[in-house]
Amino acid sequence: MKKTLTAMLLLAALTAAAQETYTNAEMVTEDLNGTARYVGMGGAMEALGADISTMGTNPAGIGLFRSSFVGITAGFISQGDAGSYKYGDATNASFDQAGFVWSARLRKNRFLNIGFNYKKKRNFNNVTSVAGDLNGASQNKNAYMNLMDAGSLYDNTVSQLDVLYYNNLNGDTDGNLYYNDATRFTHDFETEGYVGEYDVNISGNVSNRVYLGVTFGFEDVNYRSRSSYSESLVDAGGASVGSITVNDHRTIDGTGFNVKAGVIFFPIEDSPFRFGVSVATPTWYDLTSRSWTSLANNTTIDGNFVNPGYEAYGEYDYRVYTPWKFGVSVGHTFGTSIAVGASYEYADYSCTSSRMLGDYDYSYYGSSVKDYEMNEHTQRTLKGVSTFKIGAEFKATKELAVRVGYNYVAAMYKKDGYRDCTVSSLGTYYSSRADYINWNATHRFTLGAGYTINRFTLDLAYQYNTTKGTYYPFMSSEATYTYSDGTSDTVQNYVDGQKVKNIRNQFIATLSYKF
Repeated sequence: MKKTLTAMLLLAALTAAAQETYTNAEMVTEDLNGTARYVGMGGAMEALGADISTMGTNPAGIGLFRSSFVGITAGFISQGDAGSYKYGDATNASFDQAGFVWSARLRKNRFLNIGFNYKKKRNFNNVTSVAGDLNGASQNKNAYMNLMDAGSLYDNTVSQLDVLYYNNLNGDTDGNLYYNDATRFTHDFETEGYVGEYDVNISGNVSNRVYLGVTFGFEDVNYRSRSSYSESLVDAGGASVGSITVNDHRTIDGTGFNVKAGVIFFPIEDSPFRFGVSVATPTWYDLTSRSWTSLANNTTIDGNFVNPGYEAYGEYDYRVYTPWKFGVSVGHTFGTSIAVGASYEYADYSCTSSRMLGDYDYSYYGSSVKDYEMNEHTQRTLKGVSTFKIGAEFKATKELAVRVGYNYVAAMYKKDGYRDCTVSSLGTYYSSRADYINWNATHRFTLGAGYTINRFTLDLAYQYNTTKGTYYPFMSSEATYTYSDGTSDTVQNYVDGQKVKNIRNQFIATLSYKF
C-alpha cells in the first residue's frame, strides 16, 4: 500500500486553475431565463416573437413589436436538493432581466425596431454535498501516480493539487514519494455568480411576411466557487491514520462578445403560421482565473515533508471560444386566444476551444493560440447538444393569459468522459481540483400567467428544472512502477461514481409597459 521512489522532483510555483474542459463547460452553457412570459412558455417563442427575450435567441422576434416596450424581471431560485455546505445558500434572490424596445413606423406596414436587453444568461448559484466509500482508492494516490509518471513538478501533467499533496503528504525532502489508501471521502462545494448578457438589437420587416434582426451581445462573467474535500486514510495494516482536507476557493471573471442573427417568415399569405431560423456566432470569452488552495494534513503519518502547511495562490489569463449555435422554430396563433410555439437549437460543445494567452508561439503579447491537448480532451469528453422547446399561451379573457412549456436539453457530457489529469496542458498544470460530474439530460417544466391593465402587464412564471448526473472524486487509473530497490508493483486506483441530482425551482415576475 505504501511505496517509495527516489524521484527527481523540483519545487515549482504554481498558479490558478486555467482553461480545462469541465471548468469551461460551466461557462459556456446557459439557463432558460428572461421575461416571465418567455419562461412561462418554455422559451418556445423564437418564431412567435414580440417578446424582448427573443432578442438573445432569434433577433427577428423583436421585429414583430408594433409598439414600444419597457420591462423588468426579478425573482428567486430555490435548490430542491441542496446539501449542508456551510458557505452555500439554497435560496437566492435574482435580478433576471431589464430592457426596452423602441418601435418606429417607417411606412404603413414597415417598422424599424431598436432594443436593449439585459438577461442573466447563467446563474451559478448551487450547493452540492457528496460522500462515499473509496475502498482503498484515494485522491492522494492519484497525485502519487501523476508525480510518478511525470518525474518533475515542471511537467504540464502535474497540477497545483499534485504539488499540494507532494508538499504535505506524498513527498519528503529526499525526493521520496508516498501514498495511502483511503476508506471514505466527503466533498462539499458551492458555486455562485452569473453570466450577464447585454444585448443590442436592430430589427424590422421588409414586408408583412419577412422579418429580420441582428443582435450584438456583450457578456460579463462573475464566477465564484468554494470546495472542501476530505479523505479518511489508513496505513499498510488498514489502521486509521487520520484524514486530509483540501480547501479550494476560485474566482473567474471576464467578458465575452457574440453576434446573433435571425429571420421569421410567414410562408402562407393571410395565415398566422410562421417559422424562424437563427444563428449565433461563438461567444469569444476573455477570462482571468484566480485560486487559493490549501491542504490540511490531519494524520499521524511520520515523514520529513517538504513544506507542511503549504498553500497556493495564483492568477492566470486565458480565452475560451464557445461553439456556433443554430436554431429553427415554428409558431402559430388561433384567433386572438391561443398561441403555440416550438423550437430546436443545436450546439456542438465538443468544439469548445481553449486558448492560451501570451507569446507561447513567439507571437506578440495579447494574442492567443489553441491549447491543442486540452481541446482534444474536450472533443473526447463533450458532445453536441440538442435543445427542444415547446410552449403555449391561452388568453382566458382580454386581460388574463395562462401559459405552459417544456424543455428537453440533451446531455452535454459523454458517459465515459472524465477529468484527465494526465493531459499535457496548462489547463492541467494550473488545475486545483480532481473531481468532476458527468451530467445527464435536463428537463424543464414551466407554468405562467399574465394580467394586463391598460398598458401595464404583470407576468408571473414558475420553472422546475431537474438534472441527474454521476460524480467522481478523481479519475480511475492503473499503472505499474519499478522502484529504486528493483521491485515493481501495479498500483490500482479505481473509484465508483456517486449519483447526484440538481433540482431548481425558479419563481419570477415581470412588470412591463407598452407605449
